[in-house]
Amino acid sequence: MRIDFKTCVAVVALLLATTYAADWAIWRLRLGQGSGTEAVSVSQVTVATLKGNREEYYSDGETTVLCAVAAVPHGGQLPCWWVSRHRHVEIRP
Repeated sequence: MRIDFKTCVAVVALLLATTYAADWAIWRLRLGQGSGTEAVSVSQVTVATLKGNREEYYSDGETTVLCAVAAVPHGGQLPCWWVSRHRHVEIRP
């Protein structure tokens, strides 16, 4: 049995679309129950670019970020598993 490249690509695309749709449906159910988002505390730093390729860091303190309880971003929010692993946020104006 031989599987061609187009079939593999189609199967992978179908699996990704199905997984995203299922994740979105579960997130919407959780959102309706009030548990679709969480607040995660992150450390925020503003980075200013100086002459000579130097940077200066200004601490903005702790801030709270809303995140989606899902595997992928939904509703303009990053997933909570990503935010909890990246608690240091750099802002570069």
